Amino acid sequence: MSKPRRQREEVNGVLLLDKPLGLSSNTALQKARWLYNAAKAGHTGVLDPLATGLLPVCLGEATKFSSFLLDADKSYRATARFGVTTTTGDAEGEVVRERPVAFGQADLLAAFERFTGEIEQIPPMYSALKHQGKALYEYARAGVEIERAARTVTIHSITLVALQEESAVFDVVCSKGTYIRTLAEDIGEHLHCGAHLTALRRTGTAGFSLNDAVTLEALEALDRTERHARLLPMDVLVGHLPACSLDEVAAGRFLHGQAVHVTENHAIISRFRVYRSGGRGFLGLGEQRADGMLHPVRLLAAHAAG
Repeated sequence: MSKPRRQREEVNGVLLLDKPLGLSSNTALQKARWLYNAAKAGHTGVLDPLATGLLPVCLGEATKFSSFLLDADKSYRATARFGVTTTTGDAEGEVVRERPVAFGQADLLAAFERFTGEIEQIPPMYSALKHQGKALYEYARAGVEIERAARTVTIHSITLVALQEESAVFDVVCSKGTYIRTLAEDIGEHLHCGAHLTALRRTGTAGFSLNDAVTLEALEALDRTERHARLLPMDVLVGHLPACSLDEVAAGRFLHGQAVHVTENHAIISRFRVYRSGGRGFLGLGEQRADGMLHPVRLLAAHAAG
């Protein structure tokens, strides 16, 4: 006889996970989902298997708001080895070229300044970007090079943490879509010696900090009550939006997909977090349009709405 299928639970919230080395983001996500026995889960931005650190995991209805974290700025701590370039831009690849390292700290700091602000990056072949339905890394593993267009990204800051012999540790705050491997390689080329990443750790995104994250091992050691206490409420994902409250009648109509009148004098075509009166019960997102009505944009399912 086959084993009975495990009955999933309706679990809603945000888990700040510290992804371990060697696991893909999806594997880490599925392990967390299994620990919560959650019916639905999604992450908010892929980390490479060789990268560790902050991976916000959305469970249940929170997945409806995960795109707001995908668009957020990110913070990383990176370790680069200068003088050696690899096929993948990190320690997983084969060595392509070795060159002498002849720069000092002042040269490195000047290079950091050169790559701060809006810069152009060519996405690496070893990435999950798609070309004709296939990820670029699939072409790369087959020895096929695909032409990639440069993209504009923003490096808000690069801060040196440590410089020792031919390795440097530095912190980066950047826009979405930035490849830290590519940044390290480009800095290495600017210094005429090449470079590759030997470690990468995401330390923050959208106001969330790695300091508040939990490892899979620690999560597994908790009982059910303690584990659920680690979940953040769903509205933390949209905390940057202004809030709007509805009375019980309007809240009911709103949850049924109907536009409602609001008494607040909001700007036209603005998006809001919507709650029941008194700030109780997150309902979802609404948008006030030119007709002055608040239109539902993304609603929680009835079982999850407060």
